[in-house]
Amino acid sequence: MLKTLKSYFGYTQFRPLQEEIITQILHKKDTLVLMPTGGGKSICYQLPALLMEGTAIVVSPLISLMKDQVESLQANGIIARALNSTNDETTDANIRFECRQGRVKLLYISPERLMGEVNFLLKDIRISLFAIDEAHCISQWGHDFRPEYTQLKILRQQFPDVPVVALTATADKITRQDIIRQLAMKDPQIFISSFDRPNLSLDVKRGFQQKEKMRTIFDFIARHRGESGIIYCMSRSKTEKVAEMLEEHGIATAVYHAGLSTAAREAAQDDFINDRVQVVCATIAFGMGIDKSNVRWVIHYNLPKSIESFYQEIGRAGRDGLPSDTLLFYSFGDIVLLSKFAAESNQQEINMEKLNRMQQYAETDICRRRILLNYFGETMDHDCGNCDVCRNPPERFDGTIIVQKALSGIARADQQVSINTLIDILRGAATQEIIERGYDKLKTYGVGRDIPARDWQDYLLQMLNLGYFEVAYNEKNHLKITEAGRKVLFGHERALLVVIKREEYAAKGTRKKQKQPLATEALFPTPMVFDNEDEQLFEELRQLRKKLADQQAIPAYIVLSDKTLHLLASSRPTTVEAFGEISGIGEYKRDKYGKDFIEVIRKFTR
Repeated sequence: MLKTLKSYFGYTQFRPLQEEIITQILHKKDTLVLMPTGGGKSICYQLPALLMEGTAIVVSPLISLMKDQVESLQANGIIARALNSTNDETTDANIRFECRQGRVKLLYISPERLMGEVNFLLKDIRISLFAIDEAHCISQWGHDFRPEYTQLKILRQQFPDVPVVALTATADKITRQDIIRQLAMKDPQIFISSFDRPNLSLDVKRGFQQKEKMRTIFDFIARHRGESGIIYCMSRSKTEKVAEMLEEHGIATAVYHAGLSTAAREAAQDDFINDRVQVVCATIAFGMGIDKSNVRWVIHYNLPKSIESFYQEIGRAGRDGLPSDTLLFYSFGDIVLLSKFAAESNQQEINMEKLNRMQQYAETDICRRRILLNYFGETMDHDCGNCDVCRNPPERFDGTIIVQKALSGIARADQQVSINTLIDILRGAATQEIIERGYDKLKTYGVGRDIPARDWQDYLLQMLNLGYFEVAYNEKNHLKITEAGRKVLFGHERALLVVIKREEYAAKGTRKKQKQPLATEALFPTPMVFDNEDEQLFEELRQLRKKLADQQAIPAYIVLSDKTLHLLASSRPTTVEAFGEISGIGEYKRDKYGKDFIEVIRKFTR
């Protein structure tokens, strides 16, 4: 196993649980694998496929995912193929011929195409194992349910002796049991890897308006010069708007959402994977097929609907194990809209509960990583030191009067106002609605003039999370005071609010000088520096990698990962043998690329 790992994948040791999972599969036992994105799931079935006789059938939901995996395997000298709708008849016929000859070690196939091949190709070849990738898609409790996955139990009926491996990055207990039942797995062993991704920094900013969000994003991207990142937005229109603003700022950006044509989506994904654009602005439709190992950051422009979605999306950063940053914005408007979606969904109760847990994560004042891991049933006995709460613990103050002003405004308007109208009342704004409804005659009109509107947004969001009022989503989002709110309003209890800390910007969007370090400087850790690494050499190696990738029309990270390049720039091997000893370089890559990279290193070290 170790010899195959080094020879094909270039690693000298397994990651946690990989060896146990592979052993289980080699013993032809059914296996359910839960491993976070970037945790090394693929090797769990790819390596046994190389050691077993026959062809491994890998069921995968997305063409882009298949393409990426097949290219990566071929780049390691492994014969892998994909049967999907992008192939023409000749290509499919050639692939079937190769499979019948026993030459193909891994065949990737969509669930729809699989059904058509069950009684034809699959009956003619020796199958080593079935790997069901993104297995949460089979369960209606999973966050990406796909009806075509539910037909996969036929594999157990038709091939009772072939081991089934189900793999997913996120599945709670209900989903796990459903996967096992739907695939008719026989007494499977369940492996749950740690969900901790310590290389990801976690940062949340609340109550920002569009201008503030964009300034923060520009600042953030400036710190990640030339590094790939994803910005997730809640709506299609928002992805386009954000992309437009980034382009105007000189940042090469692609857009990806379900409203675009297949060709446009493929082009966006292709440009991103091949580093022709730095950023992709996308809805949640994007990413399941992304195996790009050097995504250095992920930003959520809006609050995601669940921790599962959030975890899977931030997991697309830092798959190579190097430090990567994540940033989540959320506002009152996000919560109103997502609650409306949840309330109108088929699984109202579950979706509302999932949204509540996401909200708790965003609003927490304890280590965010602990909250995240706890959601997946994992406990951590220490704070992570790599989230904004750990680095800048929140300060509280007695905000009773602020809360009373807001609640009084709600009460005097007969609990018939939405959040924006309430802010207008408190700020003493003379809008058409305020005048027409006579809100300018209320005692609370203008009592909060001294507090900027954006700070009122923040304080009201805190009050919502503290349970002082609720939003009646079925009544035009009117605010209703709760029992806890009444206690504060009538002076029976005090209310503690968190001090708002913001970066100060000058008029033109440049930061004003401050004595203390800027929030972003404290929040985003500096990238990992390898011992003795030379930045100029790293850049030259990166240029060579790009050239080699372009010659083969494959993404650069498939030639060598960023991590491997960093190791080369620090250890500077000058022989092909020494080049082959670097982590991530197998025999095939050593023989194929060794001379080119050694030549650059030798020139540099002369």
